[in-house]
Amino acid sequence: MDRYAAVGRTLRGAAPHELPQAARKALTEHFTATQVELLMADYAMTILQPVPALPYTTERIPVHASAPGRAFGAQEPYVESGGAGGTGGLGGGSGAVVIHLPVTVRGDRLGVLSVTLPPETYSPQALRELVLIAEALGHEIVVAERDTDLYVQARRVERLTLAAEMQWQLLPGRSCSRREYDLGGHLEPAYAVFGDNFDWSTSADHLTLTISNGMGQGISAALLTNLTVHALRNARRAGLGLADQACLADQAVYGQYRGAAHVSALLLRFDLATGAVRVIDAGSPKVWRLRSGKVEQITGLEAQLPLGMFEDSLYTEQPFQVLPGDRLLFVSDGVYDVASPAGERYSERELARALTSTRLLPPAEVPRAVLGELAGHRGETRAEDDATVVCLDWHGRP
Repeated sequence: MDRYAAVGRTLRGAAPHELPQAARKALTEHFTATQVELLMADYAMTILQPVPALPYTTERIPVHASAPGRAFGAQEPYVESGGAGGTGGLGGGSGAVVIHLPVTVRGDRLGVLSVTLPPETYSPQALRELVLIAEALGHEIVVAERDTDLYVQARRVERLTLAAEMQWQLLPGRSCSRREYDLGGHLEPAYAVFGDNFDWSTSADHLTLTISNGMGQGISAALLTNLTVHALRNARRAGLGLADQACLADQAVYGQYRGAAHVSALLLRFDLATGAVRVIDAGSPKVWRLRSGKVEQITGLEAQLPLGMFEDSLYTEQPFQVLPGDRLLFVSDGVYDVASPAGERYSERELARALTSTRLLPPAEVPRAVLGELAGHRGETRAEDDATVVCLDWHGRP
């Protein structure tokens, strides 16, 4: 493991914008790699893009029809032997071994590290070390993003609207994993999202999850959602309970807009030890559950006022319980209100079918798959609203 430690030291000592070059140099020196490329997943999670080519990217690699995409989707190393091509220029010549490694940080999928080795230097031990190096590279990228735009730029196949820029910067990530749960979320349209958002925070004993939908479009919706999310975070970080978090955010929004704008929100706090959940349903986001193969919408929640609609609204927490093996799906009205070209709404039946058809996918892939089916229902019709899907698999504690 000495060479793994040596590569790690090189990555930690590299300038934020030079991580790809540092990885390439270190892997060439210690693993005799002949080619190294860092690919980042775009905001829509459909494309992998080489980082060093930015801001003018070279060939884009599809996630769902490529060798690097297999590693990204399965979150497992994928090894090509014999110099197979078709991976965006990564073929290493006759006999070369191309290893595609997921770059993931605590469940949040960033991209893929592709490394080409001569066949005589490839071994199971080398593969194990490279898996750890890809994970270490992911951690360094997360830290480096504080100081450079390089990796944020690499996620874009087109320019984001200003509203989308504001919304994406609010997100905690696109997926998260702990032994008690796996969590994934996605927004669409990825490059022009308006007021939809999701947020989560975990501690030793609890997971807090919120799904919000600010009214309006464009910058006005993004500003409204930014105010709401930061108010909720401010209250949560002050140690307030879920009801007080909702009250503080309600006061913040009403104080700014005087009832002219409001935010629909769903707030949940999970006890990691017991699966007991406290819920506040303050608007339109809906909850579906897949338990033992049966899909059902959670309908027993009391509908409370959206945040900011009236002055000094009071909010009440309701109890809810999740069991090991449960899958929860949270969707905004941009999902279930979508109309087909013939005017048919995306019905509850279709949403239940989508949840069933994606039951074998990990939570990080479910939101994108559901939104893909939604796009098929919509056809060529332009989306009238943005849409949010968040998926949670509950494992609980032994």
